[in-house]
Amino acid sequence: MMLTTIFKEFTFDAAHYLPEVPLGHKCKNMHGHTYKLRVFLTGKVTNEGWVIDFSVLKEIVNKCIEEVDHKTLNTVQGLENPTCELLAKWFWDKIKCQLPELDTIELYETPTSGVVYKGLKS
Repeated sequence: MMLTTIFKEFTFDAAHYLPEVPLGHKCKNMHGHTYKLRVFLTGKVTNEGWVIDFSVLKEIVNKCIEEVDHKTLNTVQGLENPTCELLAKWFWDKIKCQLPELDTIELYETPTSGVVYKGLKS
C-alpha cells in the first residue's frame, strides 16, 4: 500500500503581544499578523485514491481557525503567551485528536519567519 504525505494551506489574521519578552522589545506591544498555516497528514492511500478527502481536512482545521481568526490571541485559552511556537503546538493539540494522521504543522507569522512542529516524540 502506498504511503503519502498531503498538505492543505490556510490563512488567518490575528493580533497578539508577547508578555514574556523583555521590556522594550517591540513584540511586547500589541501587533498583528496574517498567518499562513500548512497542515500535513501522512497515511496510506485508500481505495478511493486519497489519504483523506481534502474537504474533511478543511472542515476540521477551519473550526480551529475560527477560534483565533480576527481575535486577540492572548485571550484564547491556552494562548496567553502566543508565540509562533506555542500557537503551532496549540493547533497540533486541537487537530491531532481528530486526525491521527497529522504529521507536521507549519506556521508562518511573516512570509520569512515561522515554525515547523511535529509533535512530541516518545
